[in-house]
Amino acid sequence: MEFSDLLRLIDERSTAFGAAVASAPSLDVRVPTCPEWTLFDLVRHLGEGRRFWAATVAAGPAAAPPPKSAPAGAPAGAGEREALLAWLAASTQQLLDALREAGPDRGCWTWWGTSQSPQICGAVARHQLQEIAVHTYDAQITVGAPQPLPEEVALDGVDEFLSTCCTTTTAWPHEPAAVDYHAAEGGSWRLELSADGARTVRLPTPGENPDAADASARGTASELVLALYGRIPVDHLESHGDRRLFDLLLAWDPED
Repeated sequence: MEFSDLLRLIDERSTAFGAAVASAPSLDVRVPTCPEWTLFDLVRHLGEGRRFWAATVAAGPAAAPPPKSAPAGAPAGAGEREALLAWLAASTQQLLDALREAGPDRGCWTWWGTSQSPQICGAVARHQLQEIAVHTYDAQITVGAPQPLPEEVALDGVDEFLSTCCTTTTAWPHEPAAVDYHAAEGGSWRLELSADGARTVRLPTPGENPDAADASARGTASELVLALYGRIPVDHLESHGDRRLFDLLLAWDPED
């Protein structure tokens, strides 16, 4: 996806997030997909995160992230909804401004150093879009109006999640395996797991790779992204092969 499209979609998903929050009868309601948070907590999390990544992008190439600072201007209570939404919009704008100023190819610190995603601002924009899109789903389901992720966001989201959140040079602690993900709109990916770590490849012909996977999951791109982020159970997808592999993947933390 082009850098300009990523920025456009970050703005669009942020607007959709704000609309869901504005429609809520209360900001004290619990978020079903993040049960430890209220809707107010979710808004604060999203705004603070966008300000952190704006500062990270603005800092340029670095060996460590910038120190976290107090969320300037953030309302302290859920009763200040108008001020909270204005602060959130300003947080998103800070991120967009920092990304535009830096451009897609400038280096910056990221937490995914051993993944297949590069440590550049374009990759940050790509991941930020997915974070905002999934949290928009969280807000929508909280107010009883969940919507699937837009197709162009979700199709890129499957690839982005596998490349950024799954790939690593840390050894897979189980038998080598291959897990395939197939999007109904078109697009298939294979996650290869071995003692060398985890790598992902795009399959050239969806569902017709001659080397059979050990397990596979099929659904809409939105369903795949929501399952990868733990928002819906993998059981909601059509799956084949060794179902246990999905549980092992969910339980695996390469940083341990």
